[in-house]
Parts: sequence; structure tokens; C-alpha cells
Amino acid sequence: MVIGIVIAFCVVLLVLAFLLPRMSRHAERAGKAPFHAGSRGARKTPGIGHVLAKPFESATKWMSRSGSAGRRGRSKTPL
Repeated sequence: MVIGIVIAFCVVLLVLAFLLPRMSRHAERAGKAPFHAGSRGARKTPGIGHVLAKPFESATKWMSRSGSAGRRGRSKTPL
């Protein structure tokens, strides 16, 4: 369920980054905020914090790549 939400957000972010490159940075930061908070909370778990924080960090990485791919695609189009 959470993976589906992350994938849907990445697709929306990709389209937004292609259509409105500057505005997409705000949406990207807003989407990353909950995952950064989850990662920080998971890291505080004794012993296995790095293992519990990995899914949150992966989701953040997916969002970054999605936004940058849309902005990169927009820069290559002759609009």
C-alpha cells in the first residue's frame, strides 16, 4: 500500500517536473518531509536502526530521481 502511494507520488512528480520545473521542487520537498521524519525516527531504534530506516531512504531517493528525470526531460525538449 505504501509502495503504491510512493510510486503514484513519483509519477505525479515526474509529470509536474516536466510541466512546471520550478514548482516541482516545492512538491518534491513536501513529499520528502514525511519520509525524512520516518527515517530519523527509525534510526533511533537501538541496534537495527539502519535496517529500519532503509525503506524511508529508498523512497526519498525514488522521489529525487523522479523529479530530476522530469526536469532533465523538460530541458531537452525544444519548447
